[in-house]
Amino acid sequence: MLIAGNWKMHKGPGQTAEFCRAFLGELEDIGEVDIVVSPPFTSLQAAVEALDGSAVAVYAQNVHWEREGAYTGEISAEMLQAHGVAGAIVGHSERRQYFGETDETTARRAYAASEAGLGVIACVGETLEEREAGETEAVLRRQVEAIAAAIPSPDSALRIAYEPVWAIGTGKTATPETAQEAHAFIRSVYPAGQILYGGSVKPDNAEELLAQPGVDGALVGGASLDVESFSTICRTAARLSRS
Repeated sequence: MLIAGNWKMHKGPGQTAEFCRAFLGELEDIGEVDIVVSPPFTSLQAAVEALDGSAVAVYAQNVHWEREGAYTGEISAEMLQAHGVAGAIVGHSERRQYFGETDETTARRAYAASEAGLGVIACVGETLEEREAGETEAVLRRQVEAIAAAIPSPDSALRIAYEPVWAIGTGKTATPETAQEAHAFIRSVYPAGQILYGGSVKPDNAEELLAQPGVDGALVGGASLDVESFSTICRTAARLSRS
């Protein structure tokens, strides 16, 4: 099981180092779960240094598909690797909504990161309007098939994160049954690899979501910014993994 924390545009280098040191003190009984933290670009080095030698991996929140070039504001997989970063999130709904990310660019980013040897968490999910229109499966198929076309062979370093857009930052959460249905459909399209749930995952709902047979972990947003909350979710995942 994998628990990943997406910090979005929060925590500078000092705050990141402080969080990581405190979080390491909570890891004694979290041995059965893989853990990822994803700080902003400017805090990646601080996280890598603070977590050096630990079992916690550091992922970026995005990565470009080219090795270098005239791409102002972008960062390549090789640049991330030079700083000891282990992977990247691609295609997050906020990247799609605010910055014009598409299925094609998400797939290109996923492919570039995978080819470079980075772990990848590729995000998919429907909006409220798409769900209410009965288009959830069509949207998920389109998004997942784009990634599958870019990485056709099973890749253990690729994880798909199902994040219903209507449940991100809204306080709404998919029911365990809804999450399970979406995960089962995604697995029918792309059978390989882990499928994570993302969408207002918190300590008080993590167990019922992670206990679903098709849910292999979580992409955690706001709750990953607090050491106690994130540790609690990780401990829940470890306990479920042991059972």
